[in-house]
Amino acid sequence: MGEQIRVAVAGAAGRMGKEVVKMVLEDPDLSLVAAIGQPDDEGIDAGALVGLRNCGVQLTSDLELALVESKPQVMVDFTTPASAYDNTALAIKHGVAPVVGTTGFTTEQIELLDKHCNDKGIGGLIAPNFSIGAILMMKFAAQAAKYFPHLEIIEYHGDQKLDAPSGTAIKTAELIAMNREELRQGNPQEEETIEGSRGGYYNGFRIHSVRLPGVFAQQEVVFGGFGQTLKIRHDSYERAGYMPGVNLAIKKVLEYKGMIYGFDHFVDG
Repeated sequence: MGEQIRVAVAGAAGRMGKEVVKMVLEDPDLSLVAAIGQPDDEGIDAGALVGLRNCGVQLTSDLELALVESKPQVMVDFTTPASAYDNTALAIKHGVAPVVGTTGFTTEQIELLDKHCNDKGIGGLIAPNFSIGAILMMKFAAQAAKYFPHLEIIEYHGDQKLDAPSGTAIKTAELIAMNREELRQGNPQEEETIEGSRGGYYNGFRIHSVRLPGVFAQQEVVFGGFGQTLKIRHDSYERAGYMPGVNLAIKKVLEYKGMIYGFDHFVDG
């Protein structure tokens, strides 16, 4: 076994953050060196937080101090759109490769972070989804769009999700747009009797966001053609299903330079 990769986890006390902490602690190739949470989380042992034995890493709310003192190679961030950009920029400033599962970044922010990564000579990843199945769903949808240009995306998440549409839906739409000329769908005379009924407009097709309690994360892309429809759907049932992808990202991000947008690049390479 080679030298362990030193990992910091931002948002460690959150639902996804706990899964990341557990995954890192259970992988002999990884070493948890910092766990960052809210002020109320200060002093909690990260191992005890996730139901494992104490690991000696206590939660702190000071990200910059944690980065300076623990010297991680990779920082995993599952926080909120309001803090993810600043966290990512701070990690890059200290030469730490960010692996970010938080969505809500603008194109301009990603381009700026890419410049910062290249200036530092490190890699980074912003991924709307770390699920291998979700990546395949996006790829298959992009291929199908060559033959079925009429489509709509419907994504389902719990009612506490902050952004709509989801990052996965946006990434799917971007991949589809690469294989499909802009085509405004539906009846040109159509009118919404209730505003927003037709969903969000993107490149001529629509994206619908469903937010309900009891729902975890699903997405389907529905294609329509003459006398037929095609549905490509992916369902996630628990957060642990994302961890193989996060694990792979931690280990591969050190091979890259610049900010990568989309986990599909890591799956390809």
